[in-house]
Amino acid sequence: MKIVFVGPTVPDARELAGAAFAVDPPAMQGDILRAARAGATVIGLVDGNFEHVAPVWHKEILFALSQGVRVFGAASMGALRAAECAPFGMVGIGEIYRQYAAGELTDDSDVALLHAPAELGYAPLTVPLVNVRATLARLRQGGSVTAADAAQIEAAAGQIFYKRRTWAAIIAGAELRAACDRAALAARLQQEMVDQKRADALALFDAVRTQPAERRGERPGWAFKSTSMWKVLLNQPET
Repeated sequence: MKIVFVGPTVPDARELAGAAFAVDPPAMQGDILRAARAGATVIGLVDGNFEHVAPVWHKEILFALSQGVRVFGAASMGALRAAECAPFGMVGIGEIYRQYAAGELTDDSDVALLHAPAELGYAPLTVPLVNVRATLARLRQGGSVTAADAAQIEAAAGQIFYKRRTWAAIIAGAELRAACDRAALAARLQQEMVDQKRADALALFDAVRTQPAERRGERPGWAFKSTSMWKVLLNQPET
């Protein structure tokens, strides 16, 4: 069984997955453990809940890896956990993972955004900072935004809480030349936005599809330690 935890990063994940893998909503603490205990052979982590529930625990990822499960991460919570758990065998995919692994990104909120619930298709309501930076890099390379303006826009975006980070709010807070048509610039950025999170998640989908349907036969070169806190999670009743 292959399973990918994803939500707002790829709202149409179920259609794209087809029969290749199961799609579950953004993961929270215990979901990776439950998937491993249910027989998952490959787990992909893209999105995770974190604000009102406990987030995915590194320990449950290590447990899955210790059982021969192939675990991949990308784009959002998955990129963060992959950068943290790579030494133990979790595989990170994509540019956002690379940036976290290299220390170019350090803040969890760089991948966060406000979005509608699943019932409304996870419609994005704000812009994650990683997409702001990817968009500015492309427009700067194409010459449609100057390096100076791009730097000011990125600086303004970085000062805005992720739940209020819209293109309009970013441009309103940026120190741009007086003659700049801010409304037109915000509209262009919205229209030409580079969705780096989606691109990385789609690369993870491809990786999951190509994985063998069985678990690894060999065990990792480290021993999983069952701590008292781990036993608490392990013994929680299924809901």
